[in-house]
Formats: sequence, structure tokens, C-alpha cells
Amino acid sequence: MTAETLAPAKINLFLHVGAPAPDGYHPLCSLMVFADIGDRVGVTEAPGFRLGGPYGSALEGEGDNLVLRAARALAARLGGREIPGLILDKRLPVAAGLGGGSSDAGAALRLLREAWAPDLSDSDLEAVAASLGADGAACLWGRPVLAEGRGERLSAAPGLPVVDAVLVNPGVAVSTPAVYRAFDAAGRFSAVTPPPMPEAFESVEELAGWLAQTRNDLEPPALALAPQVADVLEVLAGEPETLFARMSGSGATCYALCAGDYEAETLAERLEAMRPDWWVERCRLGGPWA
Repeated sequence: MTAETLAPAKINLFLHVGAPAPDGYHPLCSLMVFADIGDRVGVTEAPGFRLGGPYGSALEGEGDNLVLRAARALAARLGGREIPGLILDKRLPVAAGLGGGSSDAGAALRLLREAWAPDLSDSDLEAVAASLGADGAACLWGRPVLAEGRGERLSAAPGLPVVDAVLVNPGVAVSTPAVYRAFDAAGRFSAVTPPPMPEAFESVEELAGWLAQTRNDLEPPALALAPQVADVLEVLAGEPETLFARMSGSGATCYALCAGDYEAETLAERLEAMRPDWWVERCRLGGPWA
């Protein structure tokens, strides 16, 4: 018998990053939302770890990944448990700025808590998730959140309308450490305090207009390392259905906000025909989807 759940893709609607602290970590402020698409994670009685999906081969031979690390971390938190069989159906591109590994870990933690310790508190589970990386706590529940500090300080996001979007990846992996090294070398650091924001956005048009006043500070160094990302953004900006386009995280995936489902579907179909070498997915942003 197998229990499985969605590990939704994470999107940084904005990402402000500050100068590195003495320990090398960067303070950040980001409005994160999640898509109704992502990887699938399963827990089964049959022992072992099984990896599949269209992007599973990108993780083969890795020897370790965040799903296994999450299982071991929760088992240790509970005083030791035998790790059951784990399944990862990898449907998102790897090294894509979509928080795939962190979301996969969050999905595994939710499933394993249900199997091992249903009474374990949300805060205890969040502590385990946070120990796995900067996006760990935010990706645990798959719901909109404002993340600050190193990503561990979470607060409620403003209310969001229905957000239809298109995700596009040019098929290149972008190294997050390399992007941060390029970011540090440029030395152009800005404040990371949350920008003024309303309690709720009444429409996607209002959200798009507000986002135009924010930034993704990792976009310039990522574009320098992977010019293909600039090609995606240029194409998206020129399409009539795009209300707003930006890169997510450290790249290489970009998103386009659209006025509705019809516009998103039209844009996705055109992009698929125009650039069959790109990964293109229509989705709905918001959550919680987990």
C-alpha cells in the first residue's frame, strides 16, 4: 500500500537579497507562492528508494537527496525509526529555481508524520524541515508565505486572487552557489526589509503592478551565467498575454502572470509551438496545494 502527495513547485514572486553575513549566509526577503503542479512523493511498505519521472535521471547516482535526508532527520527526531520505502516521481526540472528538493522533502515529512507520529506538532515538523535548508520551512506546507532572515522567519502572505500563470525553463541547470558567488562579486547590495504591501490583492492586474516595484536580486547574476534565461524573459515580455514576467529563485525557470485561464493556456500553447526545446507548463499559483 502506497500513500503519496504532491510536492508543489515554489515560485519567488520577488526575492530581495542582502550582503552576506560573516558566516556567509545572505539575509533575504521573499514572497513565495506555490503551483498546483510539481513532483510526486510516495511512502510504501516495500523497502528502498525508487526514483522516476521525466527528470529522475538528473538525480541518478547522487547517492543522497533531500527526500532521504528528510526521512532520516524525522526518524532521528522521533528517537529512531526504520525508514520505509520512498518514491520520488521527479516531474520538475532540476536546479531550476522551483524549490523542488525542499518541496520533495516537505512532502516526505508530511507523509512520514502521518505514518509515524500523527500527534507531532506542526512547529516540531517545521523545525525538522528548516534544518534541511533555507527553503525547507516555507516549502513544508505549500502555501503562500513571506520569508525573511535566511528563509526561516515566516509570516502570512497578503491575500491573493486566482493567479493563472505559465512557467518556462530553457532547459539549462543553474547552480545556486555560482549565482550567489556572482552576486557577491558584483557587490550591489540592497535593503531586504519587506516592501509595503496591502492586506490583499484584489486582482492579478493589481498584483502584477505591485510586483513591478520589487526585484529578484539574483536575476542579473543568473542572466550573466545563463543567457538562455534572458531569452525566456525577452520572449515572455513580448507576448500579449503576459501581465508580468520574472525569474524565480536563482533560476533558470521564469514565470508569466496572465489575466486568466484562457490567456495562460493560449500563451503556453504558443510557446510550446515556438520553442519545443523549452519546458513549458501552465499552472495556477497560490495554495495551499500540499
